[in-house]
Amino acid sequence: MATATPAPRIAVVGAGPGGLTCARILQRHGIAVTVHDRDPGPDARGQGGTLDLHEDGGQLALREAGLLDAFFRLARPEGQEMRQLDSSSAEFVFHHLPAADERSRPEIDRGRLRDLLLDSLAPGTVRWGRTLRAVEGTAGGPRRLRFADGTVTEADLVIGADGAWSAVRRALSPAVPAYTGIAFLEAWFHDVDTRHPEVAALVGPGSAAAADGERALFAQRGGGGQLRAYVVQRVPADWLAAAGLTTGDTEGIRALLLERYRHWSPRLRRLLTDNDGRYVDRPLHALPVPHRWEPDPGVTLLGDAAHLMPPLGVGVNLAMLDACELALALARHATPAEAVRAYEATMLPRSAELQRRLDGAAAGLLSAEPHDPSVHG
Repeated sequence: MATATPAPRIAVVGAGPGGLTCARILQRHGIAVTVHDRDPGPDARGQGGTLDLHEDGGQLALREAGLLDAFFRLARPEGQEMRQLDSSSAEFVFHHLPAADERSRPEIDRGRLRDLLLDSLAPGTVRWGRTLRAVEGTAGGPRRLRFADGTVTEADLVIGADGAWSAVRRALSPAVPAYTGIAFLEAWFHDVDTRHPEVAALVGPGSAAAADGERALFAQRGGGGQLRAYVVQRVPADWLAAAGLTTGDTEGIRALLLERYRHWSPRLRRLLTDNDGRYVDRPLHALPVPHRWEPDPGVTLLGDAAHLMPPLGVGVNLAMLDACELALALARHATPAEAVRAYEATMLPRSAELQRRLDGAAAGLLSAEPHDPSVHG
């Protein structure tokens, strides 16, 4: 009597949109999967701002996940409005006002998207508090995942969905992200319509940006009265320390920014002075172009772990598309090794082309020329 081949043990590392999308589609096809994440729980920290999901990216993946209708019930189509403003006058340079039925890239808060995906998974799928230290073993056998808490588990396929500083990536590639020369300084506004009506009117229901060729500002509405702004500069990675400042020195940073943006419209300078709480320094990094590795039947990557690029509208959409294609490949092929080969044959050339197209493009965020100012995703 023939012995049934045991189902492969699949481990996803990272409970972001990419990792959770992959797990959801696998479970829809009856494939068992475990997701490991370093956060101690789903509510351990804020999940960031808002994301636009494109028809040929995040929306396509959510359709395969059976969650597209639920997404549209949570999404904010009005968030598709985009404004580019003149830095000195705050007048419109570019304005996209979405049609009433436009659904090409509606916005959703990252936290609401994560909750949508988490709630769709079988109970116990995500193992919280698992900070991965290393993926051990050879290509010929199962892999061991060694976690910081001393836990060790085995898997036949390890999927790295653990972002820019991926621990899984070290099992495939020595590549590490490099600083692009462009830094974001993030600022938050709470209850913006009531507490900051001038900022709310400036930005509108979607996003607004301005640039003068050397520096830029970008602001974007979120749900629940939240608004997030970014100060965009071409600076050394240690620019704050070089100025004798830390992110905790809010007033010192404001004084420095007001000097650097002294020729800008007072309406736009409110994004520098009226924010609630401290700034967050976010230097932009990117992986080498192109980023490739030798095929390994037991390990693969998706999203930023595979192809970290500047935030120019492709990040979450590409991660979710990767996740969708990998999950479908695992459902359609007899072994994980065959599925990984098929997935990487599509994913690697696609991401290499996008990496080449966006290499150095972060500097374009500083351009004052009329353009679509969307810099998220």
